[in-house]
Amino acid sequence: MFTSVINWFEDKRKFGGLIGAFLEEATRGSISTEKEREKRISVNTNRGLWARCDNRGNMLYVKFLKQNKSVCEECGYHLSMNSMERIELLIDRNTWIPMDEEMTAKDVLDFSDEDSYQSRVAVSQEKTGLTDAVQTGLGYLNGTLIGLGVMDFHFMGGSMGSVVGEKITRLIEYATDKSSPLVLICASGGARTQEGTLSLMQMAKISSVLQIHQVKKKLLYISILTYPTTGGVTASFGMLGDIIIAESKAYIAFAGKRVIE
Repeated sequence: MFTSVINWFEDKRKFGGLIGAFLEEATRGSISTEKEREKRISVNTNRGLWARCDNRGNMLYVKFLKQNKSVCEECGYHLSMNSMERIELLIDRNTWIPMDEEMTAKDVLDFSDEDSYQSRVAVSQEKTGLTDAVQTGLGYLNGTLIGLGVMDFHFMGGSMGSVVGEKITRLIEYATDKSSPLVLICASGGARTQEGTLSLMQMAKISSVLQIHQVKKKLLYISILTYPTTGGVTASFGMLGDIIIAESKAYIAFAGKRVIE
């Protein structure tokens, strides 16, 4: 933590003039309305300056944590990353081509508990800027074209519903058609309860197209397991990789601790 504090003070010394520059810009009218100014301030505030290591509890300066790829500089623990951060980490600059960005979930069961399913989806969309719990697309990794799917635990716990299953299935089919390697980064609490059997069907659907990709076409599939990977994702494509890579100390299970208890 001491190192992070030093980094923070050094950063403030170097960039202390930014606040004044921001106020000067606002005075010139570049922020046209009070509403826009409040929105920008809100966005900057919500980013936060500090994060807590989930392993040791020490405080980490966010700017340097991101520069260290969200790995704690004191204990080496891998903190969570959102899907866009992982894409930027892996894919060569300006080569990312997203797929099926507009696909959204339908509440075919009219499911409701404390809140309706559609309300939960809307809240997660507003919170993350995503349409569902996975981003899929094509991009170059060190000059090699790959199909990449990245799950995002910040969207309803990375739960796998019909949209997640369909997006991953389409990605695999496209990668197979183009004879490209496939990489899937898992971060999920499992099948999405609000979709019932429809969510469970995605396990078989994804596994069947992976069988074509790996066995029939002899193409590479790499599965990367991050914190946490559980439930239906573990029981299907999470464990089907030709190569399976897990982040250090990642929580990987079929039935999680809370479910068992």
